[in-house]
Amino acid sequence: MAFFCKMAESVVKKIKDSLHWNILDSYILRKFLGSVTYSIMLLMAIIVVVDITENLQRFLDNNAPMSAVITGYYMNFIPYFINLFIPLFTFISVIWFTSKLSSQNEIVAILNGGVSFYRMLVPYFAGALIVASCALVLANYVVPKTNQKLYEFKDTYLEHRSLAQMNIHIKNSSNSYIYLERWTKAEKTGYEFTYEVLGDNALVYKLSAQRIVYNEDAKTWTLYGGTERCIEGDKEFYSTFIQKDTVFNLTPVDLNQDAFVSETMSTPELNKFIKEEKAKGSTLVDQYVIEQQRRLANPFGTVIMTIFAVSVSSRKTRRGVGVHIFIGMGLAFTFVFFQQISTVFSVQGNMPPGLGTWIPNILCLILCVILLRSTPK
Repeated sequence: MAFFCKMAESVVKKIKDSLHWNILDSYILRKFLGSVTYSIMLLMAIIVVVDITENLQRFLDNNAPMSAVITGYYMNFIPYFINLFIPLFTFISVIWFTSKLSSQNEIVAILNGGVSFYRMLVPYFAGALIVASCALVLANYVVPKTNQKLYEFKDTYLEHRSLAQMNIHIKNSSNSYIYLERWTKAEKTGYEFTYEVLGDNALVYKLSAQRIVYNEDAKTWTLYGGTERCIEGDKEFYSTFIQKDTVFNLTPVDLNQDAFVSETMSTPELNKFIKEEKAKGSTLVDQYVIEQQRRLANPFGTVIMTIFAVSVSSRKTRRGVGVHIFIGMGLAFTFVFFQQISTVFSVQGNMPPGLGTWIPNILCLILCVILLRSTPK
């Protein structure tokens, strides 16, 4: 352990020497990290209080133990919201402490002391990279695990019932396909079931049923009210049945998936899962890709929002810090609004899912460059 600590100190020292790190940089970096930490704690305290107010009666009605509410719900609820709003938290923090530096003439003194504006941005970049690195770990590895525990709590104590899934298409193998008009997770029952096997560009077998039920103990499927059709060369065999037990290369896990299942997987698991779902022809692949790209776009947005905030708040105004905070809040919520709009277009429209996730960052980056060029230096 001591060896790794010494090696880390050596790396940090080399980086500082290469950047000509000084006391002023350390001062700004401390302000940066301290403000981000304080804003996260403050805003999360407000969010938790509001959530307790809304859900307290539900906890009481469902007899959820206090220990389960704390460890099963809020300990997993907090990382999710930190990850969701970390660009917003960072933006507000930088707006706040940079505006104070500007109002106290500290930025003017720094620039008059011979430090260029772009050189002053170095500790901001360093702080943004530290926060973005933490956000990457949080989004890709920590939050998926906490989401899983959060959903388990909701299923156990908040009577969270999954809605029936509609129009499920699955590529069961290289030449077989399964279709279900409706699937209910709780009853493990599907309706209007069809199983088709293709030969050389032609249908060779088709099995249909009005209802299909999974038998957990026997690991088999029971079909009710169906037909069976088999084509062998020029001959066709057709039969009907009232009830039929059979086995498929299919389990309820393959049918229980919804858009939220991707939020419970770490990134390596999600990447593998997306490949499998593309092979099966899943209709939810776009939403899985959006989740995959969001885990990269959100931390990257932290860096952009940091520079954006510096560009807005480094200008000194006679109206004080309040103007910067007001402008900053407006821009931050505009950014969140565009995030939601672009996600909707990715899911519902013709926009590629990966691009839709990155559009708010691209627009903010362009605006950030314009503001940097126009900022007094």
